Amino acid sequence: MKEVKCECGHVNPQGTILCESCGRVLDEKEKDKQLLDMRYEGSARRSQTYNKTIIDKIWNFFSSVKVGVWLIVILLIASSLGTIFPQQMYIPPVMPASEYYEEQYGWLGKLYYDLGFHNLYSSWWYLLLIAALGISLVIASLDRVVPLYRSLKKQRVSRHESFLKRQRMFRVSEAELTEESSAKIKSNLAKKGYKLREENGDLLAEKNRFSRWGPYVNHLGLIIFLIGGMLRFVPGMYVDEILWLREGETKSIPGTEGRYYLKNNQFIFEVYDKDKDEKVFKDAINKVGMVVKNYQTNATLYERQGDIVPGEKPELEKVRDQSIQVNKPLKVDGYALYQVDYKLGEMSKMAFKMENKKTKEQFGDVQVDLYDPKMNYDLGNGYKVEVMSYFPDFEFNQDGEPATKSRIPNNPAFIFKMFSPEKPEGEVSFVAIRQNLEPLGENDYKMSFAGIETKNVTALTVRKDLTLWIIGLGGLIFMIGVVQGAYWNHRRLWLRRVNGKIWTAAHTNKNWHGLKRELDDVFADSGIQAPEDQEAGDNKE
Repeated sequence: MKEVKCECGHVNPQGTILCESCGRVLDEKEKDKQLLDMRYEGSARRSQTYNKTIIDKIWNFFSSVKVGVWLIVILLIASSLGTIFPQQMYIPPVMPASEYYEEQYGWLGKLYYDLGFHNLYSSWWYLLLIAALGISLVIASLDRVVPLYRSLKKQRVSRHESFLKRQRMFRVSEAELTEESSAKIKSNLAKKGYKLREENGDLLAEKNRFSRWGPYVNHLGLIIFLIGGMLRFVPGMYVDEILWLREGETKSIPGTEGRYYLKNNQFIFEVYDKDKDEKVFKDAINKVGMVVKNYQTNATLYERQGDIVPGEKPELEKVRDQSIQVNKPLKVDGYALYQVDYKLGEMSKMAFKMENKKTKEQFGDVQVDLYDPKMNYDLGNGYKVEVMSYFPDFEFNQDGEPATKSRIPNNPAFIFKMFSPEKPEGEVSFVAIRQNLEPLGENDYKMSFAGIETKNVTALTVRKDLTLWIIGLGGLIFMIGVVQGAYWNHRRLWLRRVNGKIWTAAHTNKNWHGLKRELDDVFADSGIQAPEDQEAGDNKE
C-alpha cells in the first residue's frame, strides 16, 4: 500500500485522514465537513485501508463494533438459556441426566437435554462464542489503539490553519500577544496541570493524554477475564462438584484424580431447643418448628499410596481427622470441601426372615445391603433365598411393570425366590414396604420383615479454583480503565500566531463545558480571548 506524503513533509500511512504531524486534511471527503472528527485523530486504521486477502476480511469483520455488540447479545441470550433449568452439575445423582430432566420438567426438560443446554457453559459452541468475543476485543483494540498512539506521539506544536479553525472550540483574536500575557497564560496552564511545548513561537498545552487509553484498558481487562473464564474448562484448573457420602463410607474426592479419599465417620445434626437454648430462637422455633444449630461431618482424609490398580482397593494413608462445618471447610492441596447439604435416616440395610405361613416357624436371617445386595442367601438345612430383582426406588412404569425411579433406596422392593425342602423348585414373592404379594399363586412360605438400618448422608461441595486470581486481575484492570476514562479528560490547547493575529483552538474527548470553564480561567486578564464553542447552543459531549 502506498504511503501519503503531506505538504509539511511527513509521510503518512495510506488511509490517513489528517496528517499525523501538522493536522492538514488529506481525505477529500473530510474537506467539506465543518468540524473535524477527532475520535481517532484521523489516523489510518487497518480495517478501513486493507480489504484484499482473507486475513484482511477476517480482521475487518472482528474489528467492527457492531460485531462485538452482537456477540455480547448472543452470549447473554445463550447464558440466560442455561438458567432455565439447573445445570447437570447441580442435579442430584439419583438417575441419568437424560431421565432426570424429562421426569422433572417433562418434554421441555427432554428438549433442554437433547439440545445440550444441561452442560451449556462447557459446550464447544459456548466456548467458541467466548473465544470469538475475545478475538473481537483484541482486534478492535489493536485496530484503533496503535494508529491513535502513533498520531498522538507524532503531533507537532504548529498545526495547519485548516486543522485549527475546524476544531469545535476556536477563535481568532486581534490583540497582540505580549511577553507578559504569554507568561500569564503559560503560568495559568501550568497550574492546571498542562504540559507545555513551544515551537516557532506557537504553543501546545496538553494534559491527561493517558485517559484516551481507558477504553483499551477496559478491553484488556475483559480479555484477561475471558481467558480466566475459559481456563475453568481446562482439567485441573477448576473443580466445583458435589460429593455425597454416607456414614462409614469412603470415596475418592472428585477432581483429585484418585489421589485423595474421604471417609464419613459420623454426621452430626443439631437443632436449637426452645426450652434450653437462647430465648432469641424461641420465636423462630415457634414459627418454623425447627432451627438448625449445627450440622457437620466428622471425616478422615486419606492419601493414596502408589498407583491405581484396576480391580484392587487402593492403599490409603491417613492424613488427618477433621470436622467439616458450614464456613469451616476441609482444605488440602488447593481443594476445599464445604458442608452444603445432608439427608437424615436414609435406608441402608433391610432384614428379612423366611417364614412358614402355617406354622409361623422362621428360618435364617437375610440381611440385604440396599446399595450392594447379594443375589443368594443360604439359610441352611435346604432353605435358601434368591434375589431375582431389586428395585431401589420402586414404582410401576407406564406398562404396569415394576421399575425403579433412581438408584437411591427411597422405596426398596424385591422379587424373592424362596427354596425349601418341601418346595425345591422355589416360590416367588414380591416384597415392598407394607406389601407382600404372591404373583404366581399362593405360597407356603413368605419373607417376613425383620428390621431396618439407616444411615445419615452428608453432601460436601468440592471446590478448587486456580483461575480466580486471573479473573480478579481482569476485573481490577477493567475497573482501572473505567476510572481512567471516566474521571479524566484528554484536553489540548493550540495557540498560534498567524499574520499578526492569535489563533486559539482547543479539543477534549468529552466534557466540553468543563474545558470551556477551564480556558476562561486560563485566558482571564491576559488580553487574549479564550476559544469559543463553534457549535453554539449545542451541548453535545
